[in-house]
Amino acid sequence: MNHTNQDTCSTTVPYKTISIDLGADDQKKPEFLGINPNGRIPVIIDHNRNDFPVFESGAIVLYFAEHYDKDSKFSFQDANEKSKMLQWLFFQNAGIQYGIDRYQNETKRLYSMLEKRLKGRDYLVGKGRGKYSVANISTFMWARLKEWSDRIGEREAVKRGLLVPREEDQIVRLRDPNVEDPFKGWFMKRQNEVKEKHGK
Repeated sequence: MNHTNQDTCSTTVPYKTISIDLGADDQKKPEFLGINPNGRIPVIIDHNRNDFPVFESGAIVLYFAEHYDKDSKFSFQDANEKSKMLQWLFFQNAGIQYGIDRYQNETKRLYSMLEKRLKGRDYLVGKGRGKYSVANISTFMWARLKEWSDRIGEREAVKRGLLVPREEDQIVRLRDPNVEDPFKGWFMKRQNEVKEKHGK
């Protein structure tokens, strides 16, 4: 599937998506591990920059901001605002997914923090009501706070992004009780491998 990102970013970047079959362990094959030694998704290869690979979602959005957001449409030039954006980006990468994976109470606490931060604001970072930035882009898929996620979900680039890789809305698809979560089987397989290897 080939696409071109034409949101309000100053640079238009053509891209191609490739589906990874987690059930077949595509992410553990040597050619994938050569791109991401951690064997996880997401990964990008920037063909505009000598096939430079980038893995980890937070690193990817920061990479795009640094190399393709020259007008700071999704990032900040002001040092303090940039620092706040990075703080919320790292909060999402370190806190939310860990809470979801491990502890229901921790997840509730983290969602409460986000709700407090967004009270009277449209976005996580920026003066006044805030500005749509990489902090929101990264957090959007994990933290589904109604008004905030609806606002982000209405952006044309986000709508297009949710159709990757199968041309169907991935959030709507996973909310369908008849659709098996593709990560569940993969996660359970990994848990069993850890138990076998480490006896826990």
